Amino acid sequence: MDHCIKAINLTKSYKVGEQIVHAVSNVDISVNSGEFVSIFGRSGSGKTTLLNLLAGLETPSDGLVEIKGLNVNEMNDKQISSLRKKEIGFVFQTFSLLPLLTAYENVELPLRILKMDEEERNQKTLHALRSVDIEKRSFHRPYELSGGEQQRVSIARAIVHNPSIIFADEPTAELDSRNANNVFEMFRKFASETETAIICSTHDTTLLNTTDRVIQLIDGQIAKN
Repeated sequence: MDHCIKAINLTKSYKVGEQIVHAVSNVDISVNSGEFVSIFGRSGSGKTTLLNLLAGLETPSDGLVEIKGLNVNEMNDKQISSLRKKEIGFVFQTFSLLPLLTAYENVELPLRILKMDEEERNQKTLHALRSVDIEKRSFHRPYELSGGEQQRVSIARAIVHNPSIIFADEPTAELDSRNANNVFEMFRKFASETETAIICSTHDTTLLNTTDRVIQLIDGQIAKN
């Protein structure tokens, strides 16, 4: 398998008053295509910061990130933005759906941003909605959907453009245990069927056996087994 994403000596430090806080410290990580990896740790362990660094949403204080062999550190903002639109999907704990758009329109939006033609947009949008078993609710707005249904829509939006990598930051935090398990099973199925790398942060130990590999973070560092 190819390394889809790789980080070497990844570090992010902040100055808080007179102190230097290391949110992420000397992290080495590589994830293959088709691999579903969980970043596990308690609140404040650095999980979200690590995902943001890997996705190019934050700039590291030290170290480098490579996505599909491209050094993100050497890219300008426009190049990083273009890479994210084409190669990366995001799933958040708060669903982040646009309230005035239907489920279909929320999922279709990334394809409009990519200026895809209408017929291809429609095919890809319906396929993504079917993939997460939410097609029957396509024309409902977020307030008409349950939490589990809203997260299915946000996953469909993340996968609709066939990304190489999906970053999911605590995607089950707002869900009950049944829906949380459903989300992780969907991720597992999608990774194995499409060769998409999925990196998902969680603090829920009951979900870890669904993933291919667990990376535990403690105070911004990878815990040694």
